Amino acid sequence: MRGSGLGRRLLASGGGSRPGAALPALRRGFAATAPVKSYDMRRVEITPLEQRKLTFDTHALVRELEVHGFGKEQAETIVSALTTLSNVSLDTVYKDMVTQAQQEITLQQIMAHLDSIRKDMVILEKSEFANLRAENEKMKIELDQVKQQLMNETSKIRADNKLDINLERSRVTDMFTDQEKNLMEATTEFHKKDSSTNSAIAEISNKIDTQIASLKTLMESNKLETIRYLAASVFTCLAIALGFYRFWK
Repeated sequence: MRGSGLGRRLLASGGGSRPGAALPALRRGFAATAPVKSYDMRRVEITPLEQRKLTFDTHALVRELEVHGFGKEQAETIVSALTTLSNVSLDTVYKDMVTQAQQEITLQQIMAHLDSIRKDMVILEKSEFANLRAENEKMKIELDQVKQQLMNETSKIRADNKLDINLERSRVTDMFTDQEKNLMEATTEFHKKDSSTNSAIAEISNKIDTQIASLKTLMESNKLETIRYLAASVFTCLAIALGFYRFWK
């Protein structure tokens, strides 16, 4: 018999359970779409208690105890206790030990279990890849639809913006034309008023010149009249002075 803690742990973890129970830990979050088959594993029993052999002769031990002064019942009680202790010790030993045949059977069961898991993983992988491919195709179609919608919306917005720009350009052009027309009218009106103002100014200047010439002529004539008056006054004064001079002389 050889000690094999591995065989016991494998039996404790895998014996009598379904191999498919280990699949959730291996799926890593994938959703299984294919049914998982279950495989029954035959449990390998440890050597039964009745088939185990004690390492001492109980009858000879009872006789030996009787020879040393123990009663028959006392000797049988002691041997029974020793047998119980031996069985407990053997149970403890057998928990950590397995025979070569049992180990081979366990290994075969484990290999079968791994083969079934491998098959399930292949099936799961194929089904998951198929689902992922279908999802990718669906997402691609949806993305194409969204792209087409975005292109349509973009074209519509571009056309609306172009129309708005053209309308705004036409409005600005019309406004500029109206402003230019108003400016031309204002310029023409200004020129008209300027011409009339210049004519009025020229007429007033002519009148002023005429009045100035008339005033100059009047002043010249008044000047002559004043000179004549002064000369007459001087001569009159001289005549009076001469008269008084002659009178007083």
